[in-house]
Amino acid sequence: MVAIETKDIRRAAMDLLARREHGFSELERKLTVRFPRELVVAVLTRLQQEHLQSDERFVESYVYSRRQRGYGPIRIRSELLQKGLESELITQHLQCYQDDWTTLLRKIKEQKFGTRQPASARERARQVRFLTGRGFSMEQIYSLFSDSRE
Repeated sequence: MVAIETKDIRRAAMDLLARREHGFSELERKLTVRFPRELVVAVLTRLQQEHLQSDERFVESYVYSRRQRGYGPIRIRSELLQKGLESELITQHLQCYQDDWTTLLRKIKEQKFGTRQPASARERARQVRFLTGRGFSMEQIYSLFSDSRE
């Protein structure tokens, strides 16, 4: 019976991985709802050893995907930490785009608010709230506003 359960766990994990990359913790959380935790961890560890599951691949694809949707590094980091991934791994992949965050921020700001500077303090605050909600730091946002004034 244990062999059947292990096979079932592996099949369920592979079904999830076939749809998209998953982090180890995320897979573990999803599978322990249906199967015993000890067996799930053993199966997932085996999948890692076979390079069928990789936290690094998951972080890479997640950062790319969220960046494409216009989210900044703070929000992406927070989401990945909530998914149980290591801070060092997240930092490594966010730094790959270090030079691109300002360009992305400018693009998102221009898509939502246009190229003109905010006419009032109230409008500026509204834009800052939107951009911080997207996951950009205050430093990045104020740098954008100060660059635009010149």
